[in-house]
Amino acid sequence: MAHDGQDVTEMTTSVILPDLLDLTRAAVPAVEAVFERARDSVRGMVTADGRVSGALIEANQTAAHGLAWMATYTQSLQQMQRWAEALKADGKFGEIEQLLHQIAFGEYLHQVAGGIPMNQGEVVRLQDLGLGWDALSGFQCSEVQTLMAKGNSQNARTRLVALMEDQAGATMFGASGLDEELEMIRDQFRRYAVEKVEPNAHDWHLKDELIPIEIIDELAEMGVFGLTIPEEFGGFGLSKASMCVVSEELSRGYIGVGSLGTRSEIAAELIIAGGTDEQKANWLPKLASAEILPTAVFTEPNTGSDLGSLRTRAVKDDNGDYQVTGNKTWITHAARTHVMTLLARTNPDSADHRGLSMFLAEKTPGTDENPFPTPGMTGSEIEVLGYRGMKEYELAFDGFHVKGENLLGGEEGKGFKQLMETFESARIQTAARAIGVAQSALDIAIQYAQDRKQFGKSLINFPRVSGKLAMMAVEIMIARQLTYFSAWEKDNGHRCDLEAGMAKLLGARVAWAAADNGLQIHGGNGFALEYKISRVLCDARILNIFEGAAEIQAQVIARRLLG
Repeated sequence: MAHDGQDVTEMTTSVILPDLLDLTRAAVPAVEAVFERARDSVRGMVTADGRVSGALIEANQTAAHGLAWMATYTQSLQQMQRWAEALKADGKFGEIEQLLHQIAFGEYLHQVAGGIPMNQGEVVRLQDLGLGWDALSGFQCSEVQTLMAKGNSQNARTRLVALMEDQAGATMFGASGLDEELEMIRDQFRRYAVEKVEPNAHDWHLKDELIPIEIIDELAEMGVFGLTIPEEFGGFGLSKASMCVVSEELSRGYIGVGSLGTRSEIAAELIIAGGTDEQKANWLPKLASAEILPTAVFTEPNTGSDLGSLRTRAVKDDNGDYQVTGNKTWITHAARTHVMTLLARTNPDSADHRGLSMFLAEKTPGTDENPFPTPGMTGSEIEVLGYRGMKEYELAFDGFHVKGENLLGGEEGKGFKQLMETFESARIQTAARAIGVAQSALDIAIQYAQDRKQFGKSLINFPRVSGKLAMMAVEIMIARQLTYFSAWEKDNGHRCDLEAGMAKLLGARVAWAAADNGLQIHGGNGFALEYKISRVLCDARILNIFEGAAEIQAQVIARRLLG
């Protein structure tokens, strides 16, 4: 398809840079060198008496968090290169993949050199990291200069969007790089989302309704809740990568549906990592089949991300059971679930995470008329902008009864450590959901840009509109490859809190940018509740907050990098 009278054949030969993979292969070490200089510089800022100081990290927070973003960009380009090389070897590095790769490097090299946006109002630049222009000495090579000058050109963006239009209806723009089995799983859940989720999602959102129980039953039949639970406990024993694909495609339909499996995934992870043999045998098959639905009960009204200061207490009684008293907030899907993974303080003399224990606290599912029928427990709904399909609640416990046998692992004081062991999977999950939300924004925006006519032509034919769509597609693929890499690391038994954190950090920013730009393409219509993009914008906004706010995520990454 020609745009604005430009010949496509001529455009194709001119926009893809000759020897593209050679150019990008040479650019990766140049970026790595900047990152190493930045790490040395920031480490110097935050070190006192030969040790990294928490107080100095806080005093130099912009530099520390900027280092996290620099590391994320470095890893992103490494994974884009790995993706491109693998596709090339398989004969699948087509024109659309080449353009995604080229524009990604052209743009991210410029941002490394000139400033990485941590969000709309905060850009981290070399001087924030204690560096001068000499840190970019590796950028002076011809390969990097060519990519920066010509990689992300208007012609490249326009050509990419023309190819995206030609692929209308495709599952995604560009090959994922995953194996055939994972792509079969993707196709299955994409079909389900298109048929059962997308046509209803906006109505569920506008009416602020719970996702129908029929959807949960169908997802259970498809194996969503037992996807990664070992076969010996009634699950499928599949990879974290498979859960990424499922979460991505269901969240593309509606983030609430894509998040249903996350609850069971995290509960199962807690039990697999920290439960007794009896707890595993009892709970895992029920989670896998969705006989029981779980909810995570961690956050308190005044603690936020500071879980070590939790005040909800669990007191052991004469029978060896526990009585729980305290308040919890931002509890997702609290009303109609059967079990709570509940974090409470069992050592009243402690003031930090060492006094916390994890419980598998049973409750009776509620109804619309009586959402919290279990004695010792009350709740009130928190009305929210988006992410509505499961509802959010504030809970109060007053002498709530938990069986002694439901202390996770059978030992007090292990709760925080047990929770920490789930963070890798939780953040990989959230990154995958973010990709789905971003892809939904792109799906909706490209359709609107094709259909909407202004000044005698479709919006998509205006370069700044097509440029927005192109950058959505490029950044979605970058976040996708970063997420798949973190899942691969997890599946191969490697510690991946760093990689998972980076995937979540970037994925959340990409989702918000895609939703925001998608709404901008809609103009005034995007601000109308009847248009789907308004829902996607609300849903995208939470991704930078839950499972670790972006600032906390950057802090965690920075501490790992500097430690």
